[in-house]
Amino acid sequence: MNTYIDSHAHIYLDKFKDDRADVLNRAFEAGVDKIFMPNIDHTSIDDMLELEQKYPKNCFSMMGLHPCSVKKDFEKELYLVEEWLGQRNFTAVGEIGTDLYWDKSFWEQQKEAFNIQASWAKQKKLPIVIHCRESIDENIKLVEDLQDEDLTGVFHCFSGTLEQAKRIIDLGFYLGLGGVSTFKNGGLDKVVPEIDLKHIVLETDSPYLAPTPHRGKRNEPSYIPDIAKKIASYKQVGLDEVAEITTQNSLKLFRVNAL
Repeated sequence: MNTYIDSHAHIYLDKFKDDRADVLNRAFEAGVDKIFMPNIDHTSIDDMLELEQKYPKNCFSMMGLHPCSVKKDFEKELYLVEEWLGQRNFTAVGEIGTDLYWDKSFWEQQKEAFNIQASWAKQKKLPIVIHCRESIDENIKLVEDLQDEDLTGVFHCFSGTLEQAKRIIDLGFYLGLGGVSTFKNGGLDKVVPEIDLKHIVLETDSPYLAPTPHRGKRNEPSYIPDIAKKIASYKQVGLDEVAEITTQNSLKLFRVNAL
């Protein structure tokens, strides 16, 4: 059976409260044996770390402040992120970035929070995991302004153009492909065939954005093979190749051993 990695899943959220163990068992049975968990804000840390403690070989925590949680008091949130980054190891600084879909009123604060967290990532030699809903060009520019050999990461939930994909790859970043890549009108059928698999990691963003044929339902890590199959069809390669290369990409990105 193929082995996969879900590079982005919020499985610590309450939407999995009643059947979390079953969700994880389904993931393991589907070959998804490692799940990387982005933090949101101070409200999500305890549940995320508790899940990592229960499944230390399978669930891996990141630390960061999600752009949708950047409000007037974001400095307090960032202080907590910084404190945690100084206390223990994390696999990445994330989920960070910008979001112009829900609320544009804290745009300047979002950019400031991103720059601060990216600087911490560079200091600690950690990748960053970028959220960029309705702000992909703006986030590419933010990364370009900060780019050096110490800044790496992934543009999570990529749904952009081929030109945007190439700019991201030129920065040394990965493209995180999830449920949108399976949507009939998602647009990635024109982009993915032109992208080398060595630049792609798989993700679900659970519980959001479930792939076809589960669209509209709660997303979960066991659906990663559905995403991989769609990418294999776009690339006209075998599923084994997609599984192998994307898994190695995630291990490299997050600097986690295969075992």
